[in-house]
Amino acid sequence: MPVLVNNLQEEVPVVEHLTGLLTRVVEETLMLAGRMVDAEVSLVFVNDEYIRRLNREYRGVDCPTDVLSFAMEEGEPMPEAGEEKVLGDVVISLETARRQGEEYGHGFQREVAYLTVHGVLHLLGYDHQEETAARRMREMEEAVLARVGLTREFPPGR
Repeated sequence: MPVLVNNLQEEVPVVEHLTGLLTRVVEETLMLAGRMVDAEVSLVFVNDEYIRRLNREYRGVDCPTDVLSFAMEEGEPMPEAGEEKVLGDVVISLETARRQGEEYGHGFQREVAYLTVHGVLHLLGYDHQEETAARRMREMEEAVLARVGLTREFPPGR
C-alpha cells in the first residue's frame, strides 16, 4: 500500500522519522477500518495560506483549517483483493498542527498523527456530524494512535 508524501511548505521541517510514523499511521488506520487492500493515500503538507485557499475554494470557509480530505471516489465500493485503489489526498497544514500540538499540550508529532488518522477516516467515508458517528470516529482515532505508541497522556480536548 503506497503512501505518497508531498511537502509543499517550508515553515515546518519534515524529517524522515515523521514521514515513517505517518505512513504507519495510515496503514494502521486502514487495518483497523478493515480496509487493508492495495490502496494509495497521498499526504500533502502545506502551510496555513495554502490550506486557507483550499478551504475557501472547496468549503466556502475563508480561514485556515488543520486538515482537509479529498476522496477520489466517494461512495464507490472498495475493490476486491489484488486490485489497487487510490483513496485520495489528506492535506495537512503543518503550521496549524504545530500550533494545536502546543495548545493541546501533546506536541507536534501526536497532533499531525491525529490529523492523519482523521483525514484517512474521512477518505473511508467516516464523519463526525452526528454524536454517535463522532464518538465512533474518535474511538478509532485513539485506537490507531495507541497502536503507534502515541497514547493520550493529557487533559481531554483533543
